[in-house]
Amino acid sequence: MSRPNSPFPAIPMPRGQRKEEILRAELPPTLPLMALRSTIVFPLGTIAVQMGAPENLALLRAHEESGLVVALVVASGEGDDAIDPNRFVGKVGVAARVHERINLPGDTIQITLQGLRRLTIDAIDQVQPYAIAQVQGAKETPADPAEIDALVARTVTAAETLAELVDRIPNEVPQILKMNVSDPGRFADLAATNMNLRIADKEEVLQRLDIGQRIRFILSRLEREVARARVMEDVKKQTEIKIEQHQREFYLRQQLRAIQAELGEADPNEKESVDLLRRIEDARLPAKVATEARRETERLRMLSPASSEYQVLRTYLDWVLALPWHARRGNDQDIALAKVEEALGERHYGLDEAKERIIEYLAVRKLRGGDPTGPILCFVGPPGTGKTSLGEAIATSIGREFYRISVGGVRDEAEIRGHRRTYVGAMPGLLIQALRRVEVRDPVIMIDEIDKMSSGGPSGDPTAAMLEVLDPSQNTTFVDHYLNLPFDLSSVLFICTANNLFDIPGPLRDRMEVIRIAGYTIEEKVEIAQRYLIPRLLDDHGLSAEDIHIAESVLGFITSRYSREAGLRTFERSIASLFRKRARAKADGDDSSWEISVARAEDLLGTPRFAVEEAEKEPEIGAVTGLAWTNTGGDLLTIEALRMPGTGKLTVTGQLGDVMRESVDAAYSFVRSRASTLGIADLEFREADMHLHFPAGSIPKDGPSAGIAVTLALASALSRRPVRRDLALTGEVTLRGKVLEIGGVKEKVLAAYRAGLREVILPKANEKDVRDVPQEVRDKMAFTFASSMDEVLHLALLPHPAVHPADAPPPNEEPARASLERAATADLR
Repeated sequence: MSRPNSPFPAIPMPRGQRKEEILRAELPPTLPLMALRSTIVFPLGTIAVQMGAPENLALLRAHEESGLVVALVVASGEGDDAIDPNRFVGKVGVAARVHERINLPGDTIQITLQGLRRLTIDAIDQVQPYAIAQVQGAKETPADPAEIDALVARTVTAAETLAELVDRIPNEVPQILKMNVSDPGRFADLAATNMNLRIADKEEVLQRLDIGQRIRFILSRLEREVARARVMEDVKKQTEIKIEQHQREFYLRQQLRAIQAELGEADPNEKESVDLLRRIEDARLPAKVATEARRETERLRMLSPASSEYQVLRTYLDWVLALPWHARRGNDQDIALAKVEEALGERHYGLDEAKERIIEYLAVRKLRGGDPTGPILCFVGPPGTGKTSLGEAIATSIGREFYRISVGGVRDEAEIRGHRRTYVGAMPGLLIQALRRVEVRDPVIMIDEIDKMSSGGPSGDPTAAMLEVLDPSQNTTFVDHYLNLPFDLSSVLFICTANNLFDIPGPLRDRMEVIRIAGYTIEEKVEIAQRYLIPRLLDDHGLSAEDIHIAESVLGFITSRYSREAGLRTFERSIASLFRKRARAKADGDDSSWEISVARAEDLLGTPRFAVEEAEKEPEIGAVTGLAWTNTGGDLLTIEALRMPGTGKLTVTGQLGDVMRESVDAAYSFVRSRASTLGIADLEFREADMHLHFPAGSIPKDGPSAGIAVTLALASALSRRPVRRDLALTGEVTLRGKVLEIGGVKEKVLAAYRAGLREVILPKANEKDVRDVPQEVRDKMAFTFASSMDEVLHLALLPHPAVHPADAPPPNEEPARASLERAATADLR
């Protein structure tokens, strides 16, 4: 029943009312506004809708009378978005009558709406709790009779085609449309209702009051759907054809297998595929790896053994099955540190700092249960100092497999990450190859000569590819380009070696724990020779200890005069040369015991390569012994300065870099500033040329650490005071004479010690670095730490030697020249 005070009287609708009467029925001036989001009802249509929006529920609860008429509009947006009724002003809606109401759980009401006629929204009178709109009946524009028949016919044809192609459109829809062709407006509304158009398209149909435009719009949408449905139908047919062909091939293949089984024959290709599948199951591969392996095996089954792709797939599957996905050899928790220390001591003499750091590293891994988040060890030192053998000793002591990868000269990223599987010769990278060879996933892999790896080019940057390999936070899912599958490298113990730390790119260097190996002293070399080299070389040359004996003093003579280097390789070759000569004599029937003395060693090895130690030479003017750092360890750097008559020009020779040339200029300026202190007349700088020479001109030299040696050489030559040759010095000097800190102290001190020098001048700031020098060297060396160049000059320059008056420096030459100039001036006047 209608409420007596309802502001919206229901429009009476007697039973049997015709649609013309419904469309011509008068509308009240105002109607409650109901917004629908997912559907719309057209005039003369009926639809059931569930209402859950608060404003719609408020409207229905405020008007519970039957026959309620509302103004329906379409609201765009999400279901939770608020609706602004004012935006519907000027839009076309539908007057609809509410018939049935059913209360549902969840505060929802289902109603049945019957569309009456189109209307336009003129204004909004009320917004809360529900909207009330001023409305009036919409006036539709009739279609052009000349073209309406063709549009309707095309629309019916499109609807028939869609009903055939699309299952969700009932076959009765075209018949319903044909029954309403006489009413174009109703025809268009029925087509929009039954052809499953989008809500946006339905709203567009509702808004078009021109019936001709309405039908054209629907026709464009239907023809577009017909084109899309035809494409989908073609794809469906092609797919069904392929599936049927595949099923047919499968059926025939099964028949072929049955026939071959009856005849006792087997397809080799099929047998191989079955064998591969069995091996995949037995290998217990990771889930993702096993899935990929099975997929590739199925592809292999479809290929002919004669095709190139067959060989590529077969090789790929062999690699996948050969890799140690689960196999392990060692356990970090079972590491016996005492055993490791003993193994390192048995194979290496000295290197106490490196051994201690290795023990600490393994101790941390043991306590963390093998957690691979620790740093990567990197042994840095000159060649022949035992870096690679240290890695072998570590692997042996902790019971792991050892494999060495030399990356020196590698310039292709694919050498690290592998080649992509696009050709027959594709291969995995060096890391995956190493794991296949060792057959365990936790070996000790030594990456040798990592500083000599190329830093990039047309084939990519291998050093950048190495970043992921050596980063414990990333290498758990290392993907080789060939495998294209993640492999966990976190169990691998990586150890790197390098000669020069600064040739390693910065980002790669940051991932490493650097252990420096500076080199060996003469005493250490002699001890190593007696413990390790001589027994091994005797065995290599087929000799015994009774055949040849080399005294300790002779070994010291060999290392100081024939192999003055940081490592042991030249020293070992010198000893091997003696053993070869003894082996030849023994082969000729000489069974005597050779006792090698210094004289006999010199006779067998030839002229010594190195002269007598610098400490035995007399002091000289302008000759200074400096210290230099090289990739092969420390070395002596002789600097020579020569004064000659000229015009004050400074000449520098030797293959020097820009830094060292600037250091020479700064040194010359400093000496000029200290001319009076050094007793150098100003005339020397105007009428004398200086030539500064660095011998070994074929070797490039650069760096500022020769600053004090260059300054000392110039000061000696200009002041004619000799320099002590029983000491060596290194340090950087500023323009004001400050001596600055330098690097490579340990290597430089060992070079001076090997050369027989027992006194070294170092910068004051490097006093802390002397503790890195071996204790036996420190006990025999004297260190002087200077903070200014004046101290260096005081320590290294000797007094003027006793010379003939004609060769004496001209301290009074300047006054005499000034007197002559005054006399000449007087004559000119």
